[in-house]
Parts: sequence; structure tokens; C-alpha cells
Amino acid sequence: MGLKTDLHIHSTYSDGTMTPVEIVRMYQEQEYGLIAITDHDGIGGVKEAQIAGEALELKVISGIEFGTLYEGRTELHLLGYYIDIDNGPLNDRLVQIRQAREERNEKLLKVFQDMGYDIAKEDLLQRPGQTYIGKPNFARAFVKKGYITTPKEAFAPGKFIESPEAKAVAKDRISTEVAIDLIKGAGGIASLAHPLKIKGLGSKASDEFYNNLDGILRPLKKAGLGALECFHPSATHEQGIDLVKFAEKYHLHITEGSDFHGPDFEGKR
Repeated sequence: MGLKTDLHIHSTYSDGTMTPVEIVRMYQEQEYGLIAITDHDGIGGVKEAQIAGEALELKVISGIEFGTLYEGRTELHLLGYYIDIDNGPLNDRLVQIRQAREERNEKLLKVFQDMGYDIAKEDLLQRPGQTYIGKPNFARAFVKKGYITTPKEAFAPGKFIESPEAKAVAKDRISTEVAIDLIKGAGGIASLAHPLKIKGLGSKASDEFYNNLDGILRPLKKAGLGALECFHPSATHEQGIDLVKFAEKYHLHITEGSDFHGPDFEGKR
């Protein structure tokens, strides 16, 4: 039996619902051998998870997930592994990203209030000391206020978070190349996350989609991309094998991740 791994996990340090310690305990109980905490635009939970991992004999590597913009129009998510969490340039940029996110959240909150939803900033906070607010936090706020029964409903096409008004509040994303440089500069490996979720490449898993994906991977490999998340819930096993072929073509490491945010989104693991 191979080593059970999950290299795409979100904790309460971003928009997950479980603390790093709770995550490590859960994965240890499920006999995983290697995991990575990859919170959005932040590394605050890494050390906590690694300390818990040492105690429970589960290997936890440092990680992060960046939301990026490629060539000014295509949204790509990049995962970074084995990064030095004390790296100065990385931490400086994360402060800037956090400030931009806070400004965006204020605008998004006003949009929902103008749409008639009675939610306040306090409703977006699910734990004491929380510093990150993302879309799942808004989704949980809608549940808390009784507008929907499950967080997933907040992402229904044309509704709530996916409404035209909300989608008009643009996120200030760093470029994909800058994210790769930040990850590599911190001694890490950059991996393109969930390729089949990329929008604007054509119908998912079609020939057109794969041709356009190939056109993205080629220059990103030259820019320093080191891995490809081939196995993710957005891809069937067969589609994952298709992605493995791209990884082999461009000599990229093959990674696997669940994109776990918590049981209220994915169901009990």
C-alpha cells in the first residue's frame, strides 16, 4: 500500500472550519502519512500543524495557496510546498495581500447589504482571533442568518456569492509569475492547483480545453512551475490520468489534494 497523502488542506487560518491540530488528528486517525496545510494567502497554521504532526507521528509539510491572474485574464491557483515560512519577501507580500483582501471584503459586505441581506462583519467571524475572511465565511454567514440551509447553496449559479453584483467586486490578484517567484524564493515548489477548474479554456476536459491548458503549462514551466495537481475532486480518475500525461510531458511533479475545507462543505471524510 502506498503512502496516503493529501497536499491541499485549508484550516481555520483561512476559510476552513477545523484548526490545524484538529486536521492533523483527523488525518492521523485515517492513517495518512503526509499532508500539507495550504491556507489561502497565508502560512499562520503551518507551525501549529507541524508541532501536532511531530507529536502524532504524521509528516506535515509547509504549504500555501495563492489566487493568481495569468496574462491579466485567466485565474489560476498556485500551491506552494516546502516553503520557508520565515522568508522575508514572502511574508511582506502576504501582508499586502491581506490588506487588499480586507478592502475587498468591505465592498462585498456592502453589496450584500444593499441586496437586502442582514449580515454584518461580526457574522463573518467564526472563531476568536480570526484574521482571514473568504467566500466560505460569507456562505456560513448566510446559513447563520437563515437565508440558506447549507454553505454550498451560497455558490449556486446567479445567487448570493455567484450573483452578478458580488462577482463585480474584483479581487486584486498577484500575477502567476510573481507567485511562482515568491514560492521559489522561499525555497519551495510551485504546483498548479485543480487544473480542471480553470475557466475560459473551453468545455471541461475537451480537446479545446486540453490544448489551451497545454498553452499555459509550457510558459509556466519555463517560469519555474514544478508540479501539477493531477488528482483533485474536480477531476475524475480518468481525467486525472490525462493530467498526469501533461505532468510527464513537462517533467512536473504529480500531486494530489482534496481541497478540504471542513465537513460542512465536503461531508465527513
